[in-house]
Amino acid sequence: MNLRYWNKQHTFGLLAGLLSILVFLPVVALVYTWIDHSNIITFSYYWDSIFSSSIFRCKAISLAVIPNLGWFYLSLNKKNYNFSMGIILASAFFIPYIIYVNYL
Repeated sequence: MNLRYWNKQHTFGLLAGLLSILVFLPVVALVYTWIDHSNIITFSYYWDSIFSSSIFRCKAISLAVIPNLGWFYLSLNKKNYNFSMGIILASAFFIPYIIYVNYL
């Protein structure tokens, strides 16, 4: 797992990790809607709050990164280590933003 020899598998892993985060952001908003039992707050409220509130956005992104664990596990089982490194990089891509918003 050396980044000095970047290849297509690294790129595919990075793209798969970033796309899965973007795909699972609406799923996170939908789960928030299901958890809310008052039935007053709708999906559109949570979806808008992801884009308007930076704290809520960080929480949603942190939850949307969790499906990358599935990609990581499957690629390690197939001994596709370069793809796994791309998934790790995609997950770590959002860490500076989350730290900046939460602590600075």
